[in-house]
Amino acid sequence: MSDNAMHDSFFALHHGLPRQGPGSDTTTRRLLTLACGSPEGRGGGFPERPRVLDLGCGPGRSALLLAAEAGAEVTAVDTHEPFLAELRESAAAHGLDGSIRTLRADMGAVPFPDGSFDLVWAESSVFVLGFDRALAEWRRLLAPGGTLVLTECVWTTGEPDPVPRAFWEEHYPLRTVTENARAAVEAGYRVLGTFIQPDSDWDEYYGPLAVRAEAADTGVPGMAEAVAGARAEIALRREHGSDYGYAGFVLRPTDPR
Repeated sequence: MSDNAMHDSFFALHHGLPRQGPGSDTTTRRLLTLACGSPEGRGGGFPERPRVLDLGCGPGRSALLLAAEAGAEVTAVDTHEPFLAELRESAAAHGLDGSIRTLRADMGAVPFPDGSFDLVWAESSVFVLGFDRALAEWRRLLAPGGTLVLTECVWTTGEPDPVPRAFWEEHYPLRTVTENARAAVEAGYRVLGTFIQPDSDWDEYYGPLAVRAEAADTGVPGMAEAVAGARAEIALRREHGSDYGYAGFVLRPTDPR
């Protein structure tokens, strides 16, 4: 089977879902409060209309909230054009097309000058680069006083069961919140806040994905594998969810430049 078939089936399985990773509007608002001082993005030295770079935006649930509730000017970046098309359609439907622009680009090579944004935002997408690389490469994008907001999968216990440990070691090695916070400090950031996201954030992602997997046509090349992968993730979370979770990190460079 070709890599293209696997790629196409993965995105077909996920197309049209409200989220592409664990999250919720409540979590987005909590992150915004930590970053800016209030759910409306006021306080913390931020401008009236903060410039936000949403990296790995997917269909844009966070971008829409940031534009609508914080009055942000959002640049939403993803490599998958159908996600960006969904976002443009949603933005127009909510009267936000003047506040959101989309860009198809690699989040590891975004074409913006240093200091272009007040907020760099990445919910459920930092794994594409890895936490440490993101800390190093995205810092330059922040204006003086700017803030980096990430959510990342983490261990929530010091002794995870061998089953989830083996899974994550194969796919994306995890650290604890404390270890990631330490890495951020070592990379030159001040930690404004961290928190473990609630189980309901996983439900918002895996619930619709499970329904989609059940209805998928596994006769399509690559779809059986995509469905099997989704079901394996959902089962792992159901059986070992006490060992790992998603966490929010709100970080600000210590050097104001």
